[in-house]
Amino acid sequence: MSSGQALNFSSVYDEFYNKIHHYLERLVGEFEAEELTQIAFEKISRNLSSFKGDSKLSTWIYRVATNTALDRLKSQSFKYSFAGPLAPLPINLTEAEKPVFSTSSTLGSPDKKAIQNEMSECVREFVDRLPPDYQTIIVLKDFEGLTNKEIAEVLEISLDSAKIRLHRARKQLKESLAAGCDFYVDERSVLACDRKQPTPKK
Repeated sequence: MSSGQALNFSSVYDEFYNKIHHYLERLVGEFEAEELTQIAFEKISRNLSSFKGDSKLSTWIYRVATNTALDRLKSQSFKYSFAGPLAPLPINLTEAEKPVFSTSSTLGSPDKKAIQNEMSECVREFVDRLPPDYQTIIVLKDFEGLTNKEIAEVLEISLDSAKIRLHRARKQLKESLAAGCDFYVDERSVLACDRKQPTPKK
């Protein structure tokens, strides 16, 4: 959709509905996604005329959808704790460019495209256990394929803060997955895992 065109909600809906529904399904699950997608597009409909083109239309739509999901994830029924505002860390930010599931990862060598398209229930559970801010940035980067700059715009944080948050989220997820799962790619080319059995106490 050209930035020079007058924005028409029907066209925006047709272009983005399925993509946003799939994104929200990854964040909140199938049961919640339908309702939250409708809520997000109601907000988009009400505010579309005020969109000034300061960012890409897709980025703005992701922002509306993300804020809608975070409101639900941070509600009493989705209660998580989060560390609060991000402080600068003395880390090598290039580490944040490494995907959670890369072919060089110590977790295995699954097909990247399959990973981006699907999650097994086991992997999904570990992603869902992350604090909402971490869960969101993992899905935006590793499953939706947004750039760090786009993610910063969606979340309305600085680029450096986006990189730091992504680094922290990936670190926490990798540690949880490494501790809890043995990975393989199943017959559908979907990343799957077998839970590690606890070591019997002597």
